[in-house]
Amino acid sequence: MTSVAVLGTGLMGAPMARNIVKSGMPVRVWNRTKDKAQPLAADGAVVADSPAEAVEGADVIVTMLSDGNAVHAAMSAAAPGLRSGQVWAQMSTVGVEAAGRLAALAAEHGLTFVDAPVQGTRQPAEQGKLVVLAAGPAAARQVLEPVFGAVGMRTLWLGEDGAEGTASKLKLAAVSYAISLTAVVAESLALAKGLGLDPDLVRQVIGGGPLDNAYFQGKSKAILEGDFTPSFTVSNAEKDTRLITRAGESAGVKLDVVAAAGERFRRAEAQGHGEEDIAATYFASFDKG
Repeated sequence: MTSVAVLGTGLMGAPMARNIVKSGMPVRVWNRTKDKAQPLAADGAVVADSPAEAVEGADVIVTMLSDGNAVHAAMSAAAPGLRSGQVWAQMSTVGVEAAGRLAALAAEHGLTFVDAPVQGTRQPAEQGKLVVLAAGPAAARQVLEPVFGAVGMRTLWLGEDGAEGTASKLKLAAVSYAISLTAVVAESLALAKGLGLDPDLVRQVIGGGPLDNAYFQGKSKAILEGDFTPSFTVSNAEKDTRLITRAGESAGVKLDVVAAAGERFRRAEAQGHGEEDIAATYFASFDKG
């Protein structure tokens, strides 16, 4: 039975760890704020006091943390518990540059590195329906199959060299779509509001037509009902816009829409909406937020 260590039990990491436990694999979890990991004990996970304790003896290490620096710090702290041959599935959104830096850290400790960010938010994570984007050695696939199967509905393998950041590149392209679309939905409803109309009229116009989709319905519903329970926070989305625009600049690609979305998220953050769902970018359209 594959044993798994999960470092990071926040909005995404906690449901992922829970689904791995439910699939029957032994799981140890660690989170910088231990209180966020503690509820997983009721599901059968062992809550560790340190990254080193969490990874000791694990076949697979999953990292799901806020950014590349947080991942690097956690895995550096895990060093006393690491052993050569462990498979490290780096599933956070860290960007291309950080993916290479983390792969180098893995090599220092003899770990098999797999660049494996996920596409999806809190609800798919809870349902075990994420899409795993993975790049790493073929030898790691068999070990990771039950883990990826527990957290995702499918895995898209993109090559054997995780250090190239191929999976992280695709994640940035895909999340750019979601981030930009959220800003578009928010601006449309905000414009209706500013013009003295009921914003729900926008949903009535779009609904059932060729421009309708489940994402539009979900985000417009959140805005109209004022329910900003986070699936993907404003702060995380803002971080991703910086990773995306940096990747675009390095590739010579101009990304006007996602850059503008980043400005909206920064305004929403400044208004106090950083830990709310990205639909709260709606407030960035108004001076008072």
